[in-house]
Amino acid sequence: MREIKRVVSVGAHSLDAEILGGPIMLKYAKQGAHCTYIHVTQGRLEDPNATEEEKNKYLKELLNQNKRAAEKLNGDTIWLGYVSSNMPPLDEFSARMEQYFIDEKVDLVITHWRGSMHPRHINTHDAVTAAVKRLRQKGNPIKLVYGENFEDLIGFIPQAYFKLEQNEIDQWYEAMEKYTVFCGEVNDFPYKSYYSTIGKVREIESNNNGYTVAYMYASLIENKLW
Repeated sequence: MREIKRVVSVGAHSLDAEILGGPIMLKYAKQGAHCTYIHVTQGRLEDPNATEEEKNKYLKELLNQNKRAAEKLNGDTIWLGYVSSNMPPLDEFSARMEQYFIDEKVDLVITHWRGSMHPRHINTHDAVTAAVKRLRQKGNPIKLVYGENFEDLIGFIPQAYFKLEQNEIDQWYEAMEKYTVFCGEVNDFPYKSYYSTIGKVREIESNNNGYTVAYMYASLIENKLW
């Protein structure tokens, strides 16, 4: 792994940033890198009869889950302040990301691949990719890769593989388990089973001897693999 001092994972919703970036960022954190999990939006109560007090309580708990997950991964976290109903225009969103990357002297960004079933994942991909591309055109050596998410698999091509040691697997899962959605309390998607299985699939195809995660290069930006 190359030397990285500042790395961020940009996820559209809570848990996305940890799924996308967690496996590699916990490795960088061990090397002394400053790691931040950025959440573009937070969820909201779908119950139309929910009171403002209930909505605020729900948001407060999500933000607490963000914080606890990031701490488990030896990182920190920020929420950009958006909810699904007030996503910003793409140009505004991208410009905000570009300025953040400049201000924070970010070396590596991880975000969603565009082949997604989810509009906000696509929007996040487009904004982050455009921001990084502009910085690269200005001579900034910032790097970008796309993490693997079960909602973003259309056209996702694994290109870089990283084996996790058992203590790293445990650390990643313990972080994701800070989220009630990962534990099956929000919907019935089998997060634990899925990510356990895909880690085995990536292990087999990469010929690694152990649980493996995969990333995809930003081929529209990179002119060579690194």
